[in-house]
Amino acid sequence: MTAASPAALAWEAERGRLIGIAYRMLGDFGHAEDVVSEVAIEALKAERADAVRSWPAWLTTTCVRRSIDRVRALVAVREEYTGHWLPEPVATERLPEDAVADREMLSLALLHLAEQLSPEARAAVVLHRAYAMTAVEIGEILERSPASVRQLISRAERRLQIDEHSPTPHAADLAALAALMSAVQQGDLDTLLDLLTDEAILWTDGGGVVAATRNPIFGADKVHRFYVGVREKTAKLAPDLPFAIHPIEVNGEFALALTHSGRTDVLTLEFDASGRIRGIRQVSNPHKLTRAFPPAA
Repeated sequence: MTAASPAALAWEAERGRLIGIAYRMLGDFGHAEDVVSEVAIEALKAERADAVRSWPAWLTTTCVRRSIDRVRALVAVREEYTGHWLPEPVATERLPEDAVADREMLSLALLHLAEQLSPEARAAVVLHRAYAMTAVEIGEILERSPASVRQLISRAERRLQIDEHSPTPHAADLAALAALMSAVQQGDLDTLLDLLTDEAILWTDGGGVVAATRNPIFGADKVHRFYVGVREKTAKLAPDLPFAIHPIEVNGEFALALTHSGRTDVLTLEFDASGRIRGIRQVSNPHKLTRAFPPAA
């Protein structure tokens, strides 16, 4: 594909948006980039066949279909994953501008929950909520009727616990974040217990590379004890290494970088309507953290 070809120009112009679609569907930025590169190769073939009337529409359709294929291929891989699989966090400034122009369906909480959906349902809800596409437009991509697409979207939104007409309710509560960071820095982890809902859940993802829980931890008391244990272990085994926390931004939302035992994990927090923490997702697998922090100046 030459730099001056219509396919190359269209792909370059749409690349950021395509990565946004693929990443929302896959929860893995590397796989998203691979899919978008495959789309470029397909565009070259289509250009040679002179079979494209609208490049943006063609690129979107091809990207969605390739992403669906990749989701299906990854099912077995993620079933064999050591411990609980969480999406890859990406520093907001590392994401293409077109990928974060609308932050719907970008939070780690929703990317995580979307793993429960079929590939087609995942595509439908991403295109509808993040890219405002109609059921008719989505139906043409998925080769389904508009009525079938609307049903896919409705069921997906219920599964993701998002309202059809409202923004996703997963934004960080800044007051709770400030209180949590202050408590951790001062060694007062009891404050964490006050910030958690009784039904709070903690998921950790070490991927078998670093120590992490294999299964989710349920309940405020158990989550609190987990972090007390982490702090005590750090103090005992690595007293010269810091136990600290500071704010970062990943996936268009505030998150926390927790430094302990000589490593730094990324935590994203999910809040309820009252501003208390109902979910913590802690990504510890270093292979998933290569894009979680801003590039060095």
